[in-house]
Formats: sequence, structure tokens, C-alpha cells
Amino acid sequence: MTLTGIGIAGCGRMGAPMLAALRATGFDAKGFDVRPATDFGTLAPHMLPLPAFRDHTKILITVVRDIAQTDDVLFGPQNLVATAPNLRSLIISSTLSPRYVTDLRARIPDHITLIDAPMSGAAVAASEARLSFMLGGAANDLNAHQPLFDAMGAHFHRMGHFGAGMQAKVLNNLLAASNTAMTRLVLDWADAAGIDETRLLDLIHTSSGQNWFASGFEDIEFTRDGWQPDNTIGILTKDVASALDAAPDQADITLPETVQAAIRALGPRIQHTKPS
Repeated sequence: MTLTGIGIAGCGRMGAPMLAALRATGFDAKGFDVRPATDFGTLAPHMLPLPAFRDHTKILITVVRDIAQTDDVLFGPQNLVATAPNLRSLIISSTLSPRYVTDLRARIPDHITLIDAPMSGAAVAASEARLSFMLGGAANDLNAHQPLFDAMGAHFHRMGHFGAGMQAKVLNNLLAASNTAMTRLVLDWADAAGIDETRLLDLIHTSSGQNWFASGFEDIEFTRDGWQPDNTIGILTKDVASALDAAPDQADITLPETVQAAIRALGPRIQHTKPS
């Protein structure tokens, strides 16, 4: 399969560096976003208006925020499924409900290959082309598209059938949300006890409380943010909702709902200086 005509729909904090990584590796990748091309700096020449994006795209990678925006891209105002004449592959890289993703197969013509490829690592990993991808789809389809993932990531986990990658991602993000909520609580309690943030984070990194959020506290761009509906902390509440949507029948969802509420209650955390 020739990997040409690559289009990324949704060039925000994750999609833009993914587009840059593909282009840096030599792929014919273009972007589309509802924001004007002038907002994208050095990527501006590679951002296309919708008509040109439709004609260009053979392999569509969606990196929009949620189900509503995904529906807009695929079936709504952009309607790429019906209006992109050369579309042959759809790669879903947004984090969405696994039920929604699995149901896409019945809504999209059979000649279009479907792969779910949500990723983990935050914007810092996207900018350094070392994302972790959780992949779902037929093995031959994943093999054919693997060079694209190689250009954007460093870790690749093939989880099974189409939809399995998304199921794995929301489970991973449920843990990430739990770590985020508890790490922020621990740091607040440490403040009250007069324990220095940096020293405690160094301890956590080498002890039994170690987790990605705490270990990356100085590098992950959203660690100090408070909840806002349109920021990464806000997205975590959406990701927990996606996990809850796919919870097993009769599952006890008390703990995930508590984590979701704790994330929603987060306020900004001030920057602490390192001890001398």
C-alpha cells in the first residue's frame, strides 16, 4: 500500500505535532482545522481549506476533541466519509467511547479501512515523535499503516480487533486520571505539612507511589492546571466518561465516578521553586 494523501483533521495540541512529525519523515501529510491556517506558524503552508483537504486525503487521521467533533468531521459539516473522493483509510486517534468507535463500522462503507489508534504521552511526546499508540484493527491493515505510526511514535501496542485499541486507551486513561487526582491531592497535603514539592516528587519517583504524572510533573504541560472544559484536565473527565460508557454490565462504577468528580474539582497549582 502506498502511503500518500495523508490528512490530519484536528491540528490542536496533539494533531499539529503529529502532522509535523509525519512531514519531517517525508510523508505527504496535510492538515485541516476550523482555525485559520495563519494560526499554525511553520505548518501554515501545509494546512488546507476543506475542499482541497477533501481532494488530497486518502488516509484520514482524526485527532479532534470528542464524539461530536468526530461526527462533524466524518458525517456532519465536513462530511469527509461521503465527500472525500479518494478516502481509503480512516485512523481514529481521538480518545472516544469504545462503543461509538466500534459502531463506526456499520456507518462507514466497507471499502474504507478502519483502524483505531489512540495515543498516550501528552503534547511533549507528540512534539518529540515518541507517542505510545494503542492499535485496533486487522493485522494486515496495521502492517500497511505501521510506517505512519513509526513516524509519530515510539511504542506500539496491538490490542486486537477494531475498537480494542480504544478500549485499552480508556482503561489506561482511567488510571491516568486516578494518578492525576491522587498526586495533586498528595501535593496539596504536603504543602499543608510543610514538605517541599520537589523533594517529595523526587521521593515518589523512586518509591512505591511512582506514576507517570508525578514523574513527569516538570515536563507534562498540564500538571499545574485547574479544571477547564477545554483544557487537558477537562479532557480527563471526558476520558473517564468514555471508560464508564464501556464499563462491563453490573460493574461497580463508584470509584471511577469519584475520580471524575475529583478531577473536575481541581484548581490551578502554583509554581514552586526548587530548594537550594
